[in-house]
Amino acid sequence: MNDALGMPQSAVVIGGSSEIAAALLRALAAERLSRVVLGGRQSERLEAAAKELGALGVEVHTDSLDVTDVGALGPFAAGAASRLGDIDLVVVAAGVLGDQDTDAADPVAAARVFETNTTGPVAALTAFAEVLRRQGHGRIVVFSSVAGVRVRRANYVYGASKAGLDGFAQGLSDALEGTGVGVTIVRPGWVATRMTAGREPAPFATTPDAVAADVVAGLRKGAAVVWSPPLLKLAFAVFRLLPGALWRRMPG
Repeated sequence: MNDALGMPQSAVVIGGSSEIAAALLRALAAERLSRVVLGGRQSERLEAAAKELGALGVEVHTDSLDVTDVGALGPFAAGAASRLGDIDLVVVAAGVLGDQDTDAADPVAAARVFETNTTGPVAALTAFAEVLRRQGHGRIVVFSSVAGVRVRRANYVYGASKAGLDGFAQGLSDALEGTGVGVTIVRPGWVATRMTAGREPAPFATTPDAVAADVVAGLRKGAAVVWSPPLLKLAFAVFRLLPGALWRRMPG
């Protein structure tokens, strides 16, 4: 069970090799986190993440999981529940940035971005929401993006895929009201990770550890939405009001 401050003892991560998820788990290991199931499709990175957590005293199980294999997500959720008993926290961190030029011209590439960023995570959320609903408690953390708050021309394939995930998570949060299960949507800005390597940092650029700290603070408050860095909440309150003609000129 989560402690009085909202800190979990057990967690499941979809996208277990994510650098942001790894930073979050390290931060939670410094609290009360003691048991984790990591699901991901990059075995070497997954094992490295498991080794790092193990060194912090966390009991770690790893499962090979491709989030685009939606038929595997129900059994994965059931298996995680069997291993952990109660699940305090589910983290959905799977995602790809893609390449806008390629994705905008190639229907298969565009669909692949949505399969990884939207369809697979939606299936995972559906599977784990049922597990947590049955046990009567728990929290789901969904890594969305500010790119999905108002989709930009410069990265509209990625942004639209995150907008779909963000919208589903909002609806799921409302649907779970009163069940004992909560949803926290995380909207990071530009984060320095493998996924963004070689790209020019955007304004309000941040790091995995900083995002993790913002999420932990949000968990303590039971926040429905976490902006990282927090200043992005104010920035996008303004961006939402910009005329379309001006918004289309926003840089990548």
